[in-house]
Order: sequence, then structure tokens, then C-alpha cells
Amino acid sequence: MVATFKIITLSAALEEKTINLFEDTFYDGGAINVDGATIHCWKAGGHGSETMLQVVENSCNPGFVRIGETLGTEKLMSYINKFGFGSKTGIDLNGESNGILFNVNKMGPVETATTSFGQGISVTPIQQIRAVSAAINGGNLYTPYIVDSLLESETNSLIKQNKPTLIRKTISEDTSALVRFALESVVANGSGKNAYIENYRVGGKTGTAQKVQDGHYLDGNYILSFIGFMPADDPEIIVYVAIDNPKGVTQYGGVVSAPIAKSILTSAIEILDLPPTKEGMAREYTWLDKKYLALPNVIGMSKKEAQEALKSFKIEYSGNGDTIIYQSPSSGYYVPAGETIKLLLN
Repeated sequence: MVATFKIITLSAALEEKTINLFEDTFYDGGAINVDGATIHCWKAGGHGSETMLQVVENSCNPGFVRIGETLGTEKLMSYINKFGFGSKTGIDLNGESNGILFNVNKMGPVETATTSFGQGISVTPIQQIRAVSAAINGGNLYTPYIVDSLLESETNSLIKQNKPTLIRKTISEDTSALVRFALESVVANGSGKNAYIENYRVGGKTGTAQKVQDGHYLDGNYILSFIGFMPADDPEIIVYVAIDNPKGVTQYGGVVSAPIAKSILTSAIEILDLPPTKEGMAREYTWLDKKYLALPNVIGMSKKEAQEALKSFKIEYSGNGDTIIYQSPSSGYYVPAGETIKLLLN
């Protein structure tokens, strides 16, 4: 299963307005029957009643089959081709592959269904990066490159400068904004929670692909992946992490690959000097998670009022008096429960 294809199926359906993320619903009972074939959800028993946004958050295969059905075979495949799959990207590296897609003229309902969530096909990592970049950057598909420029060794004069080359427009700006919103929600509320970074906006999608050998799927042998980007409202960096057949772990991309992507993105915050924000989606925490809480504004409060407002934190006072005139960290940011909050009195 190629996680990217769910993003492309989503992008196509939003562009064609065949689904509404917030109003359309789907009932996932754990499987869906397509032309006599049973396609299962990764969650035993299914997710029950979902909005289409929750279908995306939960990475629900039957739900994506339904989204693919709203598009139809030819329309779905036209977007897959438009996003550059099935052909080389033109990157400045040797040995690039076209990937493997179904022939649209030989596709039946089952092939359309499996393509909707990325099963039965083969694509390259650089194709995935390029396609998702187009889905989140406003719809612009570019030719990727590795080398920024070539310089003459002795004179240091410029021989060649690579610049972004636009190939085509894939989806509209409005559709791209909806895709970014949905993928940020995957990280805040869905299967990509392990890539969430407090006070920063991260979007992404998980993938769990069962490996094939001699035309048969291998039991317990998976490629676990996560593709993530930040900031989710105005992306500057995208990262794709794939782990081939990890041992001794739960076989889901959100469990294995998402934390690695989070580590890379956390490093990128410092490298790219990305500022924190108060605008991101709040994460839904479980009892196992280290909890972060939005810090209230206590400036102007008395010490007693501030203690009540900050009862989930430790407090360190400076100065004299009973009124708070400064706090650090400032209000609105997410701070670990139990963290020390410094307050200055008047």
C-alpha cells in the first residue's frame, strides 16, 4: 500500500467535488465488498460511522475505496497521471524507474478500488515526494533536482544553475488548502499522531505496505512509511521515511516511521529557523502520552488567581507584590504539564 495514493485520491475527489470532508459520511464495518472481492480495513471491526475527514485521519481503506468510486476509474487514473506517476520525474540521477500502474483499459472495479488506497501498484520515493509536494504547495508539479549549481573549480564561476521548472498545474489553490488541512488533522487527530510537534504545524500521512514476492503477498513482511511536511499552512520541508521489514515492532507506519520523521522535522525547525505558532491544531492525547496544555494568560491576575489557573504547572515567582505583570513562556503555546512557569510580580 502506497500512502501517497490516498493523498492523490483525496486531492482528486476534492478537486472534482465528489466528496465533502465535513458533511459526507461513510460507515466502516471492517470491510467492503467490491465485485465479489472483500477489502478489509486495518482495524478489526472497522471504524464505524465516519465523516470523510475521519476516513482520512483513520487511513481507512474501505472509506478510500468509496472515495475512489465517486471518481470512477478514468477520472482517478487521469489524476494519478497528472501527478506524475507512471513516468520518470526527470531528476538528475541515473537509473530512475517509471514505476508500475494498472493499464486503465484493463481495470475493473477491484483494480480501481485497490488503486484508490495504493495497493497493487509500484512507485518510487521521489515520485511520492514530488506528487505530495504538488498536492500541498498549491497544486504545482515541478521537476525535482539534487544539484543546485555547478561551479568551475579554479575560477569559481557558475557553469550551471538549476531552478524550479513547473511542469503543470494539478489542483487548485483552494483544493490544496483543503488537502493541507486534512493532512494536518491526520497528525493532530489520526494515525500520524506520533509526528506531532507541539507549537508547530505538521501535516502527513502514514503507510503500511505488505511486500510482494513471486506475485504473492508475504505474511508479516511490510514496508512502513510516513510522509510529512511543515509548516502545514505554508510548507517549507517535506520528508519521506520508509522502513523495510522492521523486527519486533507493531507493523504500522504511524508507530514506526512517524517518530523518525518527527525527529527529522524537529531538527529542521532549528536549521530553517522556523518560528513557533499558536495557530496549529490541538492534539488529542491518550493516557499514555506526555500531555501538553495550552498555557493560559495570567498577566493582571493576583497570585491566588494565577495559582488556580496554573494548577497543572509549577510556578516560580520573581519580584514582590500580588499582581502578575509578566509570564514566561507566554500564553497560548503548548507546554508540558508540570513544567515550571516563571511569573514576575509588581
